[in-house]
Order: sequence, then structure tokens, then C-alpha cells
Amino acid sequence: MKHPRHILVIRLSAMGDVAMTVPVLKQLLETYPKLKITVLTKPFFASIFEHLDRVQVVKAEVKTKHKGISGLWVLAKSLHRLEFDSIADLHNVLRSRILCGFLKVKGHDYYRIYKGRAEKKALTRANNKIFRPLKSTHRRYAEVFKNLNLPLDKTFQIKKQRLVLSKAMSSSKELDTSQKWIGIAPFAAHSPKQYPLKLMKQVITKLNEKGVQVLLFGGGSKERKRLESLAKDFKKCYSIAGKFSFPEELQLISNLEVMLSMDSGNGHLAAMFGVDVITLWGATHPYTGFAPYGQTEDQQLLPDLKKYPLLPTSVYGNKKVNAYKKVMHDITPNEVFQTLKPYLD
Repeated sequence: MKHPRHILVIRLSAMGDVAMTVPVLKQLLETYPKLKITVLTKPFFASIFEHLDRVQVVKAEVKTKHKGISGLWVLAKSLHRLEFDSIADLHNVLRSRILCGFLKVKGHDYYRIYKGRAEKKALTRANNKIFRPLKSTHRRYAEVFKNLNLPLDKTFQIKKQRLVLSKAMSSSKELDTSQKWIGIAPFAAHSPKQYPLKLMKQVITKLNEKGVQVLLFGGGSKERKRLESLAKDFKKCYSIAGKFSFPEELQLISNLEVMLSMDSGNGHLAAMFGVDVITLWGATHPYTGFAPYGQTEDQQLLPDLKKYPLLPTSVYGNKKVNAYKKVMHDITPNEVFQTLKPYLD
């Protein structure tokens, strides 16, 4: 069986899951130098793939022209004209399944990711918990490509890739290029996996004493206000939220010494550039398979599982357990700082 020459990769959301495809795609491109990849994703995520050679992006306009069954049929007809050999459905949701069904009618074969939902349920349930490390999402992605006759080595390491900064960032007075940049993404989608802000302030205080510049990353308007307020309390702390475009934020992330994040998308964005990532885990756990690519166990800071035996309580951190409200307090600011310290010298 010949290797495909052109594959369609489907991954529409969420940001962290989309970013997790990049290390696998990098390995594909390096292992198979004649391979061409088309990625189908949401418009906002297109810039995640801009630094990859031999990758083109098709934007799924799922709220407008590609909305609903009829919209997916329009999308399928458009994709069919790209003449790809095989399809890798890395999303495996109703929308991608319908789309793959339409493309099957057009003569295209596909394979989709096995998400291991039963295993994850067993890991996160309170009773009869089966506590063991599950296959990483990166590995699950790779298995789809193996089914397409594109097997990948499990030991692949990403080389550090620093993107060129835009003129706006290079000329910014707030960004001191003579200092090391430490990125911090202090928020998460769900409160049970977010480090308390008062403890994060203690971490930033220690970092400021070392003379490095701290860059704060975040998303929505509420987060931006909180990040601005946080930054004002420190001399060398700057919130970049809302200051630059998303492609420019990616340029900044690629130039970090290290990223400190929750179990969130920003950690995966950093990892795809080969940046080291320190992750803080609360209600979730690396065993679910969502740790940033290529990071060691020492870079993943966890609460004491003897004190909190129900961890992880959920895959995504959206389940609140009253007795576990302060689970993140178990990770001390000094422990976080000591883990970051090797990157400061």
C-alpha cells in the first residue's frame, strides 16, 4: 500500500485540541517529505498552522455558509475539488461524521480518532476509579495516521522554533527584548482547574525579584480587565491580552523561555513551538491524556493525591466537588517558583 500524497485533516475545535495536532503534523511532514496536508478548522485557528510548510488551511464557516446539513454538503463539494487521497477525522463529533459521510459518497475513505470515552469515565468517576495513565491525545491522533499508512515514531521531539516578531511588537516599549520572557496564562475555562490569583501574585512577585519580564496571556473581555489589574501591581509584568492579533500572540509565545499555564490551550500553543511548559493541575490530571506535548512529569505540578483521592474529578475540569474547592492551594507558590527557577538564569 502506497503512502498518501495528500491528506485532509479535520479538527474544528477547541483551541487546545487544535494546537495539539501541530506536533503530530510536524512529525508527519518530517517523516514523509512528499506529503501535503490540508487542515479543515475554524477561521480563528487558521494562524496556528501558518508556520508549517506544505500545509494549507480550509476554513469551516460553521455559523454561516457551512451551517447545518446543507452547509456541510456545500463544504464537502468544495473539499472534494482539492483531490486529497485520504481523510483523518481528528474530531469525531456529529458535524465531522456527517461531513465524512458526504465525502465518502464522493469517493473518499476516512479514519477517525478513538477518544477512549469509557476509559476516561473510569478514570474520573468517584467510585471504583481506575487510576492509570491513558493514551495521550497526541498518540490517539498518530494512530489515525497509522491507519492511513503513515506510521509515526513515538519518540519524536519538537525543535525550538522562534517566530519573527511583528514590527508592532519589536517597537513596543512594554516588551523588553533584552530580558527573558516568562509567559503566564493564569486562567482556565473552568474554576476547579484554575490556580488562585492571590497565589499567582506571589509567584509573579518572586519572578519580578529576578528581573525577568512576565507576559500575561488570556482571552475574553473579563479576563483582559483582570489581567490589566494584575499587571499594574508589578514593574516587569505586561498583559498582552487584546494588545495584539492572535498571530502576533503566537509569535510572542514562540519566543518565551517557558510558559506557566493551567490545563488549558495556552500550554499547548507553547508546546507546539518547542517551548517548555509548566502546568498546574487541579480537578484534572495528566493521566487523562491532555498534557502538553513533550513535557516531563517534573513540569506537571499536582496536588497531593493522598489528600484528594477523587482526582481527577472530570476530564475537562467542569465538575465542582465541594470538598475539593481549595485543591489548587495544595500547590504552593514556592513550589511553582522553584520549578520555574532553572529558566531564569
